[in-house]
Amino acid sequence: MDPARLERQIGFIVEIDRLKRVMRQTLLTDRCRHENSAEHSWHIALAALVLAEYAETPDLDLPRVVKMLLVHDLVEIDAGDTYCYDQEACRGQQARERRAAERIFGRLPSDQAAELQAAWEEFEARQSPEALFAAALDRLQPVLNNFYSGGTMWRKHGIRRPQVERRIAPLQSGAPALWRYASGLLDQAVARGILMEEGADAAAAS
Repeated sequence: MDPARLERQIGFIVEIDRLKRVMRQTLLTDRCRHENSAEHSWHIALAALVLAEYAETPDLDLPRVVKMLLVHDLVEIDAGDTYCYDQEACRGQQARERRAAERIFGRLPSDQAAELQAAWEEFEARQSPEALFAAALDRLQPVLNNFYSGGTMWRKHGIRRPQVERRIAPLQSGAPALWRYASGLLDQAVARGILMEEGADAAAAS
């Protein structure tokens, strides 16, 4: 055993505990509180195991998908959660998250740092079939939570259907069947008045 290596690994594990403190805009489905980013990462990693059959590309490297999903939001320890519909907050997000990735993964021994940073880079690039599927699940989960929590956060922020459709576009290439399912949920959400169509009066949904 290399004591110095173990110390770096334990230091990383302790550091990533901080992800549990990063609160997201998304509510839990029972609306009792907001979820944190660690819960979000766990949720979609498990979703990957359950929904793998709906990936556009068969025979995915599923462990690689799960790895990406477990590390993709670690950068929020430094960069915070950026609300996807807040255009001002999204400015500079990539640079903030890249600096965070270098610091956080850099706490590990060099071989593991390179491995996990590569997984994060792959997720961000959304080029491989695995990354496309991982991104699809990352975009599906908030739709599920928003729908089953009664659209509370959609209504609070005056979000309209076209905004949600643009946000979940990775579903089309990563998991078309799940895109169709999500589109059906949006139809229901609009019919129930928990998501506005384009041009709807924001005050009507408040």
